[in-house]
Parts: sequence; structure tokens; C-alpha cells
Amino acid sequence: MNKSDWNINKRVKSFGYAFKGIAALFSQPNACIHACVTAIVIICGVWLGLSDWEWCVVALCIGGVLMAEAFNTAIEALADKISPDFDPLIGKAKDIAAGAVLIFVFAAVAAGLIIFLPKFLRLFY
Repeated sequence: MNKSDWNINKRVKSFGYAFKGIAALFSQPNACIHACVTAIVIICGVWLGLSDWEWCVVALCIGGVLMAEAFNTAIEALADKISPDFDPLIGKAKDIAAGAVLIFVFAAVAAGLIIFLPKFLRLFY
């Protein structure tokens, strides 16, 4: 690593590229769905008074789902550039990437049920 790698202007630009990527992610319908669910989860968490540890789990789940969706979106964009026509291996890669998002969503839902369900049940019983 040389001195020019630590140039502050380059580091600032790299954050700009990252924010540009986040904006591109949220132009995708599935990411918008995740964002809406995230808002609902945060509102419910504030309303129900989650503990610090519960917020940590919720934050990691939200970040993990959004990260998985970002990787899936990146893989799909790259695959579409490489092979605009149907290719079974490209299709398989895209299906696996989408499946990875779904696996994380299932895990996040399980964590959410563990955290939120007892709190909701206490409201009614």
C-alpha cells in the first residue's frame, strides 16, 4: 500500500460511490419493500420499548437483509451485462442469489418473532 492509497480525496470519493450504490439499490422494488418493512419494525420496536440487546438483533437483521438484497441486485446487474440473453448458468446464479436473500429474510423473521411475539401477546393477555 502506497501513500496515495490514503489520499483523503480518494476516501471521500469512495464514500460517494457507496452512497450512489445505496441509492441505486433503493430504486429496486424488492429493496423498497424491505425499506417499508424496516420502517414498520422500527416503529413497532420504539412502541414496544425494545431492550438494547433486542435493538442489536433487529439492527443486524435489518442490515443483513439489506446487504443480501444489495449483493443480489449487484449479481443480477452484472449477470445481465455479461449475458443479456437467457443462459441457464446465469439463471442458476441469479436464483441462488435470490435464494440467499430469502434465507436471511427467514432468519430475520424468526428473530423478529422471538423478540416481538411475546411483547405483542402481553398487550392482549
